[in-house]
Amino acid sequence: MNIIELNNVTPAAFADISRIASEVWQSSLAFEKGKKYLVSAQSGGGKSSLCAFLFGYRADYSGDIFFDKRNLRDFSVNDWCLVRQRQIAYLPQDLRLFGELTAWENVSIKNEITSFRNDSEILEMFRKLGIEDMIGKPVGKLSIGQQQRVAIIRALCQPCDFIMLDEPVSHLDEDNNTVIADLVYDFAEKAGAGIIATSVGNNLNMDYDIVLKL
Repeated sequence: MNIIELNNVTPAAFADISRIASEVWQSSLAFEKGKKYLVSAQSGGGKSSLCAFLFGYRADYSGDIFFDKRNLRDFSVNDWCLVRQRQIAYLPQDLRLFGELTAWENVSIKNEITSFRNDSEILEMFRKLGIEDMIGKPVGKLSIGQQQRVAIIRALCQPCDFIMLDEPVSHLDEDNNTVIADLVYDFAEKAGAGIIATSVGNNLNMDYDIVLKL
């Protein structure tokens, strides 16, 4: 996938608002592969809705969204499977981890589907993010910041054209922010992937090509 286009998209929750002060909603917008985007929002601005629309979790919007000129409303279940396994790597704000499984098991479930990483590569990501001693612990026993790092590792265990990160460092300090930004940047550079990161104030530390106000 090379381009994601939004054409006059409005979330159903904002349907009664005639003019939204946004550079995303009710606009013509394109996300291009290989470029880095920050979507900066106020709480309630719809950043998580945007991610859910692009990942096919929700379709409660007016207007049109296209992947390489194909309207998402025409996508089949198989199309969405391809998107989620090969085209968009996604870190949701709510993380969607399995609390009863260990950190390693949460990552392995994803990697077994994609066969993208070997064990040594995954271990190295745990080490870089300072949670190698948490590998065998149930995720539900970890702090929110530790869980966030596990979810980021999981998101990077697949090939993709775009990496979509919904508030990726909201519970992390400046040092961890920098480490994660470097990890994501290096991954995107090697894959030639685009980065779409959202934020309500704590931005992923990166030089963005385009900053959009939601």
